Amino acid sequence: MNGNHGEPVEVWLRQGKPARFGWRGRMYTVLFALDMRPASEQECWQVEATPVRTVPPATYELCRDTDTGRWSLSRA
Repeated sequence: MNGNHGEPVEVWLRQGKPARFGWRGRMYTVLFALDMRPASEQECWQVEATPVRTVPPATYELCRDTDTGRWSLSRA
C-alpha cells in the first residue's frame, strides 16, 4: 500500500480481528477484514473501513508490531 505509512493508530479488536480504529481524531468502523498476513515482527490486516456509514469505505492496512503491541496504519 502507498500513502501514510506508519501513522500511529489505536485499534479495537473483536474476536481477534480489527473492529474499529481511531485515527487523526476520528473513529472508523471496520466493515470488512479482507486479509491478514503475518510478516517479520508484525501482523498486518487489510480492512475496509469508514468513519460514517454514509461515506463509502476505503481500504487501509493496519499493522501490529508483535514486539511492542503498537499499531500503525497505511492507506491506499
